Amino acid sequence: MISQRDLLLVPFPFSDQSGNKVRPVVVVSNDKFNRHSEDIIVAGVTSNISKNKYSIILNKNDLEEGKLTDLCCVKVENLLKLDKALVIKKIGKINMSKFKSILVVLDNIIKIRGSQ
Repeated sequence: MISQRDLLLVPFPFSDQSGNKVRPVVVVSNDKFNRHSEDIIVAGVTSNISKNKYSIILNKNDLEEGKLTDLCCVKVENLLKLDKALVIKKIGKINMSKFKSILVVLDNIIKIRGSQ
């Protein structure tokens, strides 16, 4: 069972669709969706630290399961709907506090704002 907040290794496509690279992702779709769908919705994780307003720094203290060897960041704007069969393995689970930070950024990306 794949759960929200799981940190997984998956083949993540390049944004220009020219190929993919195995990289970590965090599951953002909720557990009800995950149970009833063949897919999951994930956000990309990278060790290329970027300090923009859509990235959240992730370190070893942000995991309740597993280990991180390097400082990483969750690139919340890099969302992907992915077939569960493509998951290579689970490598950890992000703690609730850090996950809530990810959801705040996601909300800021998709929230409807006044007339823009």
